[in-house]
Amino acid sequence: MPADQLAPAVATVPPVPPVPADPGTPVAATARRRAPVKLILLLGAMSALGALTTDMYLPSLPEVVTDLAAGTASVQFTITATLIGGALGQLLIGPLSDRYGRRLPVLVGLVVHVVASLLCLLVADVAPLIVLRTIQGMGNAAAGVVAVAVIRDRLSGAEASAVLSRLMLVIGIAPLLAPTIGGIIASIWDWKMVFAALALYGVILFFIVARFLPESLPKELRSTSTRAVMGSYGVLLKDRQFVALALLPGLGMAALFAYVSGSPFVIREGYGLSEHQFSLLFAVNGIGLVLGAQVNAALVRRFAPIRIMRLALPIATFFAVVLLVVGVTGFGGLVGLCIPLWLMLAVNSLVPPNASALALTRHGERAGAAAAMIGCAQSGVAGLVAPLVGMLGGTAAAMSIVIVAAMLASLAVLAFGTPAYRRGGWTA
Repeated sequence: MPADQLAPAVATVPPVPPVPADPGTPVAATARRRAPVKLILLLGAMSALGALTTDMYLPSLPEVVTDLAAGTASVQFTITATLIGGALGQLLIGPLSDRYGRRLPVLVGLVVHVVASLLCLLVADVAPLIVLRTIQGMGNAAAGVVAVAVIRDRLSGAEASAVLSRLMLVIGIAPLLAPTIGGIIASIWDWKMVFAALALYGVILFFIVARFLPESLPKELRSTSTRAVMGSYGVLLKDRQFVALALLPGLGMAALFAYVSGSPFVIREGYGLSEHQFSLLFAVNGIGLVLGAQVNAALVRRFAPIRIMRLALPIATFFAVVLLVVGVTGFGGLVGLCIPLWLMLAVNSLVPPNASALALTRHGERAGAAAAMIGCAQSGVAGLVAPLVGMLGGTAAAMSIVIVAAMLASLAVLAFGTPAYRRGGWTA
């Protein structure tokens, strides 16, 4: 997109003070304040950095096992390391963005991402790769947490949920294209060149953010005490409903990454798919995520976010159970496995944007710390769960068991940690 088209729409938009919104109110019943489309694209490019870092690398996992003479579980842990690094990075960067503004942390994080990506080109063993992937995740965290905080600076409630869903359309392009791009790069050169491409993306994103990202947190609204900033986590942890809402995106991400980390072995090796075939199948499942997010963006204009969650989550859990039956019995082969998997991913994608928006609405005055806790839960829970597929044998049954466990945990958190299933709970 030409810079002269992007600059007027993004750089000159003043911050909009957040207006509290009733979590039970759909967008149609609230004051409509929309973020510019070009700003959403920019925030999407920032948020997509983490997904690109993970997904471009996926088709090459079997080659990494061979090249580094490492076990399947240890190579899968290079994915987990990125997620754990992201979790730790967000806990640090979120409060700092409340203190120093949104722009500086993301620029520093992008520099860290670029340096770590370039160092990955030099590794000859899986151990340093794990360390560098952790550092990559910490750098990526800045872009992700700031993107969410910027949305909360401008919007709240159901409208924030709608924008987060639109943002997922941009983010959804990453799993659609990244494995194919990564597979092409690896087939022409080798898997290490994927990290050169990630470094290049980081450099380009650095200059775009430096030029076009508006500062959405004015100095007069920033925290002035470092102790108070870090103490934000204590306030957030005391809010039981916030904690429950923050965990839901993480458990949804755990189900997603059980598929992401296990699919190269379960689908590619288990069913004999080539890198190209696997990338195409991965893209088809990515379409389900994108469609689900866009359906949610339309639904929140008519229905309260918590109502959407209390219906979508049981349906997604049902499809996960069907997936487990297919994974254990082998019924229907690859097609039989992919149909309930696609449906589960699509329906479950309605939950994270709604849960995140409701959680952020409860603590708009500390949006950076709140966004960091949500992001930490996403990266941390997913990072802890992702290796379980390999540890349980790397089979379709193992992947399905982990997904079902994550979905059942999500349903329990929604039922006992929020008023979703209580009488009149959708207005709480």
